[in-house]
Amino acid sequence: MVMADVSKAVAEMQSGASMMEQLVPEITTHALSYLDYPSLCRLSMTNSLMRKAANDDNAWKALYHKDFTLEQDTVTPVNGWKAYYAATRAIMNVNTEFFNIIKDRSLSAMSRFWLNADYVKCIHASGVLFSGYNAVIQSWQHAFNWEQGVDFQVRDVRARVLTNMAWITMKTYVDMDNGAFNMTNIFEFHHGRWYLVDHHCSEMLADGDIGQQIVH
Repeated sequence: MVMADVSKAVAEMQSGASMMEQLVPEITTHALSYLDYPSLCRLSMTNSLMRKAANDDNAWKALYHKDFTLEQDTVTPVNGWKAYYAATRAIMNVNTEFFNIIKDRSLSAMSRFWLNADYVKCIHASGVLFSGYNAVIQSWQHAFNWEQGVDFQVRDVRARVLTNMAWITMKTYVDMDNGAFNMTNIFEFHHGRWYLVDHHCSEMLADGDIGQQIVH
């Protein structure tokens, strides 16, 4: 509805200038902030005026803060907020693929998901460290052989994306009635795609457990 109203404003010409052109930038940004990602992309393809408005950096910054976390207030993306939004959405999709692979227990997919390098590392919830590509993939083979498919509930997902590196932190629940796991995935960008290079999963400690761990 909002996109239709904004597009209608463009079509109505007054004294050689559209209604959108007469709006101050703050009002335009506020109006566009009601659009989601697909709608903003479609709006940019209607005409040159809408393309300029839909590519405004403030509109994409507002959309980023609406769809993702607010912890990026101090970040100034090198290539603008539109590119940063797209990169963050891409790495979020890759992270979702990681959980789908675990659910399907697909060793072949997991093998392609990791970067084939000697410095990759994986720490499962057991606390055991596996270092190097072969050891990491072997650890997933054991996990898939002995465990049933796991359907994680993922919460509090936070992503940070640099040019060739990204990391995501999150809380995951196998059973919402039990405790959560802290999980971190670190990715590197090679040959046009993201690869996992570090995975760390550990059980969240209760406040009492944290105090006890510090004492001992």
